[in-house]
Amino acid sequence: MKDEYDLSKMKSRKNPYASKLKKSVTMRLGEDVINYFKNMAEETGVPYQSLINLYLRDCVAQHRKIDISWQPRP
Repeated sequence: MKDEYDLSKMKSRKNPYASKLKKSVTMRLGEDVINYFKNMAEETGVPYQSLINLYLRDCVAQHRKIDISWQPRP
């Protein structure tokens, strides 16, 4: 291995993973939802935020849609 490397002649290129980087967002979640994922995180050893991301990613992959139907008021 060399003591020093000359990087001045290297060509730059874009990060191929840049489109897959995570973006920080703020969300309001119910305590029951947070506790559910935190408990699952303790069981699996996977951080709860990663579990939430994995679940949402699975929803995207499966093209899941939520059924929101409001009950009419009497």
